[in-house]
Amino acid sequence: MKTLKLTLLLAGALAAATPLAYSADSTAGKSAAVKAPASKAHVLSREELDKLLAQPGKVLVIDVRRPDEVSDIGGLPVYLSVQVGDLEKNLAWIPKDRLIVTLSNHAGRAAKAADLLAAKGFNVAGAAGAQTYEQQGGTLAKVAKPAKTTTAAAAGGH
Repeated sequence: MKTLKLTLLLAGALAAATPLAYSADSTAGKSAAVKAPASKAHVLSREELDKLLAQPGKVLVIDVRRPDEVSDIGGLPVYLSVQVGDLEKNLAWIPKDRLIVTLSNHAGRAAKAADLLAAKGFNVAGAAGAQTYEQQGGTLAKVAKPAKTTTAAAAGGH
């Protein structure tokens, strides 16, 4: 009988402690996520992106994906290709008189690129994801992979 009471007492203590531990863990995870937002950039919907793309003289799309991602997944018909890791050293080539949209697969890298550009004084409309755009009904352009050249063929004319 004493063993049964002890077992029930321990089971009750464990049951009472478990929700507290669970709630502390889940609260800690949520507060950590709230403290450090991934990006300040607005993620554009398909409709917002389509409206911007309808103004080609005012908008510049910077695709920050690798070339193989662009050719395998598809992209927008006109864009400037600068991988996210190379963006900061290529700022001089980006016109400041255009509204900028950054593009990656699901807007993660694009949002980071948009934050960088906004911090450097560029007028950034937001970030978009090519695959997200397509899932929302947008049409991607398929880009052919460039032909591979050998070093000798590339250097042949010089």
